[in-house]
Parts: sequence; structure tokens; C-alpha cells
Amino acid sequence: MSRLFLGLPAVAKLNLFLHVVGRRADGYHELQSLMVPIALADTLDLESRDDGRITRSGDLVGAADQDLCVRAAHLLQQESGSPLGVDIAVKKRIPPGSGMGGGSSDAATTLLALNRLWRLDWPRQRLAPLALRLGADVPFFLGAGPAWVEGIGERLTPLPQPSRWFAVIHPQVHVSTAEIFRAPELTRTTKALRIADFSALRDNADAMFSATSLFGANDLEPVARSRYPAVDSALRHLSRGASARMTGSGAAVFAVVRDEAAATAALGDLPAEWNGWAVPSLTELPLAAW
Repeated sequence: MSRLFLGLPAVAKLNLFLHVVGRRADGYHELQSLMVPIALADTLDLESRDDGRITRSGDLVGAADQDLCVRAAHLLQQESGSPLGVDIAVKKRIPPGSGMGGGSSDAATTLLALNRLWRLDWPRQRLAPLALRLGADVPFFLGAGPAWVEGIGERLTPLPQPSRWFAVIHPQVHVSTAEIFRAPELTRTTKALRIADFSALRDNADAMFSATSLFGANDLEPVARSRYPAVDSALRHLSRGASARMTGSGAAVFAVVRDEAAATAALGDLPAEWNGWAVPSLTELPLAAW
């Protein structure tokens, strides 16, 4: 059994739409979304330790004890009773605060890797509740690929999608998810889709997510655009040649385009401080077979 994993991928995601359909008594929001993984990834190196210590190195945002990889390792160690520890090194490519789920993906990859390094052999169904305790997006990254996501992120239905090309821009601002969800102007009453709507979404995905149209909306986008002018500017930039949308709570925005050339063209003339990627979506998460 391996004691070392190098270069494990933790890919980003896009919310092709994101509807806020209600608010629960505990304050959490009820959501509906179609999430797809894309070919932009952080990479993780993990080495098992015999002394029970958990260490974190590499690219780090904020305090190490609040890092999602560290929290994932401590949570799995606590719940499993494993005496082992781990050294975790992360190389970041997914910008923090971008709405592309980088920290959540890192946490999911950590859970999957430690499940093997620590010889736990838990099924993913047993890891899923731990994933949800770490964050609403983490369960998605334990899945197989594109998925219809409901509730606070805990209800996932696989929804196979063809690979598509996206132009993605991050305007180098950090959007606070908590701030966006607390905003009094946030619309929380989008009508939930019915099963029949869900079937239509599955059967007509190509038409609903073509290069000229995007299904639904991101209900968080108007709030982010009004509070973060850079998000508004990035959306205007992409909207010159395609239908553009924000992912998650921002700040990254994307447009679905016809091919790689169109994605590259959409990223022309970016301000020097912005980042942009021409990337395809993935039909399967890289660690789906683990």
C-alpha cells in the first residue's frame, strides 16, 4: 500500500446555473444547480506520517489550521480513529474566492487520498457526510462528474454532459460567499424546477447550454455585480461575443463557446491584472474511479 501520492488533481467547477429557491430555518439556503468540472486544477502531494501529525505546505491562503485540506484531514482522523498523520503540499492554480470550488476540491482530493493512505477503505457514501461538514461544494468533488445539485449541496444526481469549451475569466478580486448570501437584496424565491423540468434539462442539455444561450440564471450574480465592479466588467467583456455568467458566488465568470479557438478569442484584450483560461469541461472527475 502506497505511503505517498504525488500530483493528485483537484479540479475546478462551474455552475452552469445557480438558483436560490428558499431559505431554511437554520439559515442555510436551498439551491438548485448544474455543476460541471473543468480542466483547471490544483495539484496535491500527500505523504503518510506515523506520528499522527498533520502538516500543510505549498501555496496557502490564510491560517494553516483553517485550510480545508487540513480540516479534512483532522476530521477524517477524528472520525476514523486513525493514528496516522499526513504531510500535505498544495500547488494552487484555482484562484481563492473565485466561485470555482478550489478549496472544496482540494478537501475532496484530500479525503480520497487519505482514505487510501490510511488504509481505511471507506466507501464514498461514508465520506460524503464528512464532505458536507467541510463545505457545500465538497460532496460534488467526491462524485463521478457533472451533476444536478440540490439542497445545500448534499443531494446530487449524476447528469452526464458532453465536453464543451469555456472562456473563463477571474478579475483578480476575492468575493466573500458569506457576504453575498447575507445580502438583503438577494432573491431567494426562484421557483424550484419540477421533475418534468429536470427531465427536459437532461434531454435537451445541448440546446439549453449552447454557445448562444444559457439555461436559467445565477441568482447571486446581480448582488456580486453591484458590490464588485470588477465582476461586472468581466461579464461585460465576455458578453461581447457570447452569453456570459458568473460561477458560484464569484468572482470568476465564464462563457460557453463553440471550440478552443472561440474560447481563446473571447479572452483577447484582457486587462493585465486579470487571469483567463480557455478550458474544456470534463465528462468525468479525474479521481472518479478511486
